[in-house]
Amino acid sequence: MSKTLFQKIADKEIPAKLIHEDEFCVAFHDIAPQAPVHVLIVPRKAIARIAEAGAEDQALLGHLLLVAQKVAKQLTLAKGFRLVINNGPDGGESVPHLHVHLLGGRALGWPPG
Repeated sequence: MSKTLFQKIADKEIPAKLIHEDEFCVAFHDIAPQAPVHVLIVPRKAIARIAEAGAEDQALLGHLLLVAQKVAKQLTLAKGFRLVINNGPDGGESVPHLHVHLLGGRALGWPPG
């Protein structure tokens, strides 16, 4: 099975300016931002989507949210931010590798698209 774009970024086979990196995940700016701040938090473990995560992934999923909190503070999103996880084509998933979108830098409307 071939690696996804995000696996290649996490493995440093494709260059990206990482905002955060640890043994469990990487975070970097989205190349097609939907807000002034649009960061992707990507686990190193290949999980296609949230619907395919298992009970053994509980700690990793929590870690992704705590990294999102840390990056939001680092990027001074004190007025607020949004976290999004897309699942499947109808959910807006474009890369089959679980990731968290961190969006901010402006007021975000509801409901989204």
